[in-house]
Amino acid sequence: MNTFKTIAKSAFLAVLISGCGSTGDIISTPTENIDNSPLKVSELTEAEKHNWGHLDLVSDTIPGMSVDKAYTALIKKKKGKKVIVAVIDSGIDIDHEDLDDVIWTNKDEIPNNNIDDDKNGYIDDIHGWNFLGKGYDEQLELVRILVKGDKTNPDYERAKAEYEEEYAKWLERKTQYDQIYEQIKNADETLANHLGKKDYTKEEVNAIKTEDDVLNRSVQIAKYMFSNNMDSMADAVKEIGSSLESINDRLNSNLNKDLKGRVTGDDPYDMSTKYYGDGNVKPVKKSESHGTHVAGIIAAERNNGLGANGVANNVEIMSIRAVPNGDEYDKDVALAIRYAVDNGAQVINGSFGKSYSPNGEWVRDAITYASENDVVFVHAAGNDSKDVDTEPNFPDDNINGKEISNTYIRVGALSPKYGSNMVASFSNYGKQNVDVFAPGDSVYSTTPENEYDTKGGTSMAAPAVAGVAALIRSYFPDLSAAQVKQVIMESGLAINRKVIVGGDSEDVRPFADLSKSSRMVNAYNAFIIAAKMAAK
Repeated sequence: MNTFKTIAKSAFLAVLISGCGSTGDIISTPTENIDNSPLKVSELTEAEKHNWGHLDLVSDTIPGMSVDKAYTALIKKKKGKKVIVAVIDSGIDIDHEDLDDVIWTNKDEIPNNNIDDDKNGYIDDIHGWNFLGKGYDEQLELVRILVKGDKTNPDYERAKAEYEEEYAKWLERKTQYDQIYEQIKNADETLANHLGKKDYTKEEVNAIKTEDDVLNRSVQIAKYMFSNNMDSMADAVKEIGSSLESINDRLNSNLNKDLKGRVTGDDPYDMSTKYYGDGNVKPVKKSESHGTHVAGIIAAERNNGLGANGVANNVEIMSIRAVPNGDEYDKDVALAIRYAVDNGAQVINGSFGKSYSPNGEWVRDAITYASENDVVFVHAAGNDSKDVDTEPNFPDDNINGKEISNTYIRVGALSPKYGSNMVASFSNYGKQNVDVFAPGDSVYSTTPENEYDTKGGTSMAAPAVAGVAALIRSYFPDLSAAQVKQVIMESGLAINRKVIVGGDSEDVRPFADLSKSSRMVNAYNAFIIAAKMAAK
């Protein structure tokens, strides 16, 4: 049983009955009652941690999207139409046990015959296309601007200042994490030797009484890590080691002016060459896990007894590899969007973004192309804790404040804890340029080689919304992409409480001020609203 406290006795729900009463009741959050909803104070169980984004705020006191409730109460055994969702990302492990049955296959292409059978310009594009070839590590766009050395570029001085600040910051961070990693690793080894085993428990550490300075320091380090939500010192070593790997990546690849990451032979600043790369959409190495994680959030096979459930059933994932370990090229993104549209995708997920876009018009043209062809494009808002109404984040769907697409949805990230900390500390926001919020912090999903892991970012929030969009398109195929966006925007829970923004406890604002809709996405409500809209 969940342990929680109720701020007041008044009810959380107001009920709006649908026209015929057969599709269900809409959850609403009237301003007079929203702050009276229960706050969960117990720790999430393992099952809740693995599925929190699918849970229900009312019944579970967790700010999920009510996905499980939608399946149980509304979808049940209804049969929907197959929907192709294109995932523009890093490579996807299309052989993963939880994804292998939901991967799109181009039936007009004969595998491995080195012929462009369907005449779309891409040879052997069986499950999508790989615009990166065998490349992966890449620079940030600001580094590319500096390397090109064009001081007449209006972004040059900003890029130079930001590079100097970033390089110094990450170098200092590396020094700190090197020291922390060694301390934690040594403490783990000391405790393992003292207790005679590697898989010791918190209780065993807490029971240690010693006057040995080295052992005592190791105990204090372990207690500190346990107090910061680490289940074991082995987890702490793994997490700090992973952070250190990311820091080294930042310095050795993303901020490295000498890196030559492009291997496809084309000029990334010349749109005249479009047919480069290859048909191998899988990751080039196991650590290239981002795309696989995103794909699982959307469409991991539901209720098959394996690690994770995707939001949507009846989905085929089209894998488009265009996002490296660094900033993506505008050319790759623009062509990836067009490839997705031309090959039948009805929803596109873009869990990527950057602060500089030298050829942003190519991407905006592609977003417009998707909109004109009735495709929903879902994009992550970014992880810089910043207001994207005032600070640049690309791609976007506006020129001088005017929107160019009515099917583009930008998504901010929620954390699992309802209340003042419900907006993920890293999430970007914006009353004009972020549309909705969805679960994005500590999300459990698929990773390469039949494994699973927890990751956080607006990269995880976007595919949650892409999954809801796919659900709507599957069960209400007559609704246009613009109507699907409208459903998602209007059906979410309108939260009236104040939240901490950017992880800064001094910055507290109404949740309603952080996005255009003022809402967190809700699949249950979306299904009901879509049913009403389709009936009309």
